[in-house]
Amino acid sequence: MNKKINTLKPEFKIEKINSGYRGCFNAMASPCEVLIEADDAQLASRITDLVANEAWRIEQKFSRYRDDNILYQIHNAKGKTVEIDEELSYLLNFSQQCFQLSDGLFDITSGVLRRIWTFDGSDKIPTRKQAKTLLNNIGWDKVSWKPPYLTLPEGMEIDLGGIGKEYAVDKAALLAAAITDKPVLINFGGDLFATKPPLTRKAWQVGVESIGGSDKTGLIQIAAGGIATSGDAQRYLERDGKRYSHVLNPKTGWSVAHAPRSVTVAAPRCIEAGFLSTMAMLKGKEAKSFLQAQDVLFWIQE
Repeated sequence: MNKKINTLKPEFKIEKINSGYRGCFNAMASPCEVLIEADDAQLASRITDLVANEAWRIEQKFSRYRDDNILYQIHNAKGKTVEIDEELSYLLNFSQQCFQLSDGLFDITSGVLRRIWTFDGSDKIPTRKQAKTLLNNIGWDKVSWKPPYLTLPEGMEIDLGGIGKEYAVDKAALLAAAITDKPVLINFGGDLFATKPPLTRKAWQVGVESIGGSDKTGLIQIAAGGIATSGDAQRYLERDGKRYSHVLNPKTGWSVAHAPRSVTVAAPRCIEAGFLSTMAMLKGKEAKSFLQAQDVLFWIQE
């Protein structure tokens, strides 16, 4: 029996702020906002409508929680080949590049580990044996991807959670830039893209929230481009004084040791920033040296 799909149209709201307008809505389990530096309520409403509907479209298309999209079709193909459209092909090609560049650490098939890891702040740690049993169902190199045809071995899954929100930010920004030359900042739950510098300043100032009782605070200035953050402020487990990050090594099925609490990266595109911030987390104690080698602006909280 198919699960019930919510067909109610989500809503957004617009409010006046000093520099223009702010549009707000919820998508991808995150509060989202659009800042438009223009004294034009009609334009602000149009931009917010475009951005929100793009976020909702992408969420519906690529959510693993639905039974009416392409991921559901792939996961229920029982090992048979599925033809993939151009948009998902782009995301799979990007994910394949990330897998190769990371030597297998960034792997969109590792989502099956959620079967044993539930990051709710409790002390429920799975066993190494449980993790090992899932490794046969992980590994992009086990997937046959010959665009536009994908063959996913039965028992494996694709989870785009690591790049989906960042991709949505980039896509929404393109739509906004196509209808206005005014500065627009799009923020989906802390993943951002600025189309151009604000009118009265050289750059947007983005606050980096301190976590874990730290008194460290910071501002990242961005004129244009993307920013993404990875962290375990809300998603972790703890037992006997040891903290287990939600960042999991797909080769071992285990929580990455010594991962930073939070990594924020700026890059030309939000999806690139997301990959780099996630990779830094996967690098554990080598996170800082990894990001320094990428020659990008970043902020780390240990």
